[in-house]
Amino acid sequence: MFKRMKEDFACILERDPAARNKTEIFFNYPGLHAVWLHRIAHGLWNANWKLLARMLSQINRFITGIEIHPGARIGRRFFIDHGMGVVIGETAVIGDDCTLYHGVTLGGTSWQPGKRHPTLENNVVVGAGAKILGPITISNGARVGSNAVVVKPVPENATVVGIPGRIIQPAEDGNERDKKRQEIAQKMGFDAYGTTRDMPDPVAHAIHCMLDHLHALDKKVETMCQSLRHIDPGFADERLPKLEECDLEAEDSDKPKVE
Repeated sequence: MFKRMKEDFACILERDPAARNKTEIFFNYPGLHAVWLHRIAHGLWNANWKLLARMLSQINRFITGIEIHPGARIGRRFFIDHGMGVVIGETAVIGDDCTLYHGVTLGGTSWQPGKRHPTLENNVVVGAGAKILGPITISNGARVGSNAVVVKPVPENATVVGIPGRIIQPAEDGNERDKKRQEIAQKMGFDAYGTTRDMPDPVAHAIHCMLDHLHALDKKVETMCQSLRHIDPGFADERLPKLEECDLEAEDSDKPKVE
């Protein structure tokens, strides 16, 4: 028991830079209190003292703002940061070294008995406000973004964002395609890299596809202009205006003309 308590202190000191010492953690971290009380309630639940276990879980909820059903199975070094509003259902299973932030729900989608809540494998991180619903598995090392709603299984080391949750992949740094996208974006006067490069969202992915298409069109237009100049040396290749210039012209045209 004391070994697991030491692990709990160590994982909080490792994952929360605001934690300064064990004394502060002991008195001020409701996520730690909720996990400790849940272990007692879970023991009572397994010993068939189910009413007493449910009563203790309600006391836990009142004290910490975290609702964990005593039937839920939780692994080692589990950390709930801030914690208010976290709900963990009866048949939920959480592996080792997992982290949940405030407002997370591990809920069910059915009233039928049996397994109806999610399974989180090891090293899973779930952002604030995320909802993981149904008897699905979030595999090792997966990340769930804040406020995402996940209703399908998530593979290992994947990141899920959005409603409904979509799996995104880290961007490849320094590859030729990314360089071309950046060049065409600069030519258009548009910055497509407002999101972090290592965690693009689905909208950024769609923009990247548009930039790839525009790059191909730009190359074709340039080739056509070069061919026309060979046919007619007097051919004037006009400079294409940037998007910012087009917007300014449109704004000027909307203004009333003063005579």
